Amino acid sequence: MAVKRRKSAEARRRTLVKSGFGVYFVIFLIFIYGPMFAMFILSFQGKRGGTSFPMRGVSLYWWEKLIEPSTVGDMKGALLRSIILALIVMVITALFSTMLGMAFRRPFRGSGTLFYTIMAGLMVPGILLSLGLATLLKQVGIPPDWWSSGLGVHVVWTLPFGFLVMMAVFNRFDSSLEEAARDMGASEWTVFREVTLPLILPGIVAAGLFGFTLSYDEFARTTLLAGELNTLPLDINASMTQRIRPTLFALGTASTLFSLLMIGLFLVVYTLIYRRTH
Repeated sequence: MAVKRRKSAEARRRTLVKSGFGVYFVIFLIFIYGPMFAMFILSFQGKRGGTSFPMRGVSLYWWEKLIEPSTVGDMKGALLRSIILALIVMVITALFSTMLGMAFRRPFRGSGTLFYTIMAGLMVPGILLSLGLATLLKQVGIPPDWWSSGLGVHVVWTLPFGFLVMMAVFNRFDSSLEEAARDMGASEWTVFREVTLPLILPGIVAAGLFGFTLSYDEFARTTLLAGELNTLPLDINASMTQRIRPTLFALGTASTLFSLLMIGLFLVVYTLIYRRTH
């Protein structure tokens, strides 16, 4: 009987501990995602509504206000610039990450220095990097712009992530497949095109996805280097200096949904490529 009582007490304690962790996890999720869902809901506030509950009606009034530049700036232009910049950064990150991953498959002189130089873009605070490059451009007389200096600082930020992805890919790569192709008379280009590239393609897509998502919502590194035209994060920040209205919530909701859509699209492409190569 004593053994049964001890087992029953232990079972109750385990149940209480699991329940406690479950409650803590739910509270944690509410703390993290609660403000975001509140923003989603308040973006459908009525015309006379404000930025807090209770809501005064439900409408699409504040969503319609997004097309008015006087309300939150040139949102459409900023969104287009952010997408173009993110796409360019995505291509550059995927390309250079692949090249670096191929280079680091074999040891070479200066590899350690090059590795830490690339990782420096990950460790240096964004605002310091932005300030330093802005000061340098001012000294040499080159005006900053989102497609030049902004592009450069974004690549410095995204390249380490893509590089680490490709390092992980090549770390698990079976080089005996390439050796078998060479033994059968294939040239180096044929080996890369027919053997290496199909196997590492999912990693290339993942590196490009890192480049796109990190560039699309980057703020600190773009602050001093965007020039006269803002990207979307800078435009959202500029609207914060005005009177906060549900229009900002609608803008945040639209930006979040677009980000989720792009991530979902990339994940679908990644899954299709992964299944095809395996």
